[in-house]
Amino acid sequence: MGVTCVAQVPVAEGKSVQQTVELLTRKLELLGAEKQGTFCVDCETYHTAASTIGSQGQTGKLMYVMHNSEYPLSCFALFENGPCLIADANFDILMVKLKGFFQNAKANKIESRGTRYQYCDFLVKVGTVTMGPSARGISVEVEYGPCVIANDCWNLLMEFMQSFMGSHAPGVPSVFGTKHDSVYGPADTMVQYMELFNKIRKQQQVPVAGIR
Repeated sequence: MGVTCVAQVPVAEGKSVQQTVELLTRKLELLGAEKQGTFCVDCETYHTAASTIGSQGQTGKLMYVMHNSEYPLSCFALFENGPCLIADANFDILMVKLKGFFQNAKANKIESRGTRYQYCDFLVKVGTVTMGPSARGISVEVEYGPCVIANDCWNLLMEFMQSFMGSHAPGVPSVFGTKHDSVYGPADTMVQYMELFNKIRKQQQVPVAGIR
């Protein structure tokens, strides 16, 4: 596991989500990247049960339960502005038993699914973000394998992302700001996906041209 950056790529003007994904993957293949299977990251939203809020006088909190095909034996639970818990895959069963405290907002399930590419020391994942049956956006995850300190390789990551994302290459992820010289880990990647998914959810509240 190296240092990873997760970003959203806007849909190209006059193109669909799928056509934009194809444009991105074509650029990667022209660079010399090779397909290395598929990936999936999913996220289910849980909100504090109404009975709990009423009895304890607390405001409602959201918790995101996430899975990543890179870590098939793990489950990630992230609180809003809070810690990330890494548990084993049986955590989903525990959430069912905790339904008196956290309730699943079923209509809010969101996932990114697509193809993995290897290019030298970089692992690139281009995914279509879907909610229900419809495509809502595009995610790009780039991992630089040899390094685990974000500050040491950000410039290299940025240069590589610009080679196929152009002006849509992202700025420094907010999670990097808290890492400084500490070791980057899987939870940091999941925080970035949570932020991206929430951003896409909010965008859907306003009609977006080109997404269909």
